[in-house]
Amino acid sequence: MAGHAHHDAHAHGHGGHGDAPAHGSRREYVIGFLLSVVLTAIPFALVMTNAFADSRITAGIVMLCAIVQIVVHMIYFLHMNTKSENGWTLMALIFTAILVVIVLSGSLWVMYHMNLNMMPQMSGEMSTM
Repeated sequence: MAGHAHHDAHAHGHGGHGDAPAHGSRREYVIGFLLSVVLTAIPFALVMTNAFADSRITAGIVMLCAIVQIVVHMIYFLHMNTKSENGWTLMALIFTAILVVIVLSGSLWVMYHMNLNMMPQMSGEMSTM
């Protein structure tokens, strides 16, 4: 059984992971799940109940919850931190943050200017229908 000895010598079995990053415990997954549920329920409740008269406040809170939820997912589900993989996960975090800022600010800018530049007769026609 030389094949099994070779297999066991490299710790590919269930016991050893070598220098692989540690997986989260059940407790960490439950905490991440509960935080994700709360961070989804808050914006949903704010939008459905129309809690604030100014929609900009609601949009700001929804965006803040989205950003926090991204961080929760990276920490609790992707197990990203500054120590694992010689700091490469920190570089991935920075890259992700830059992309999120670009996508969110670009989306808000596009939606704002689409609303601002709508043709006036379109809103008048809709009110007469």
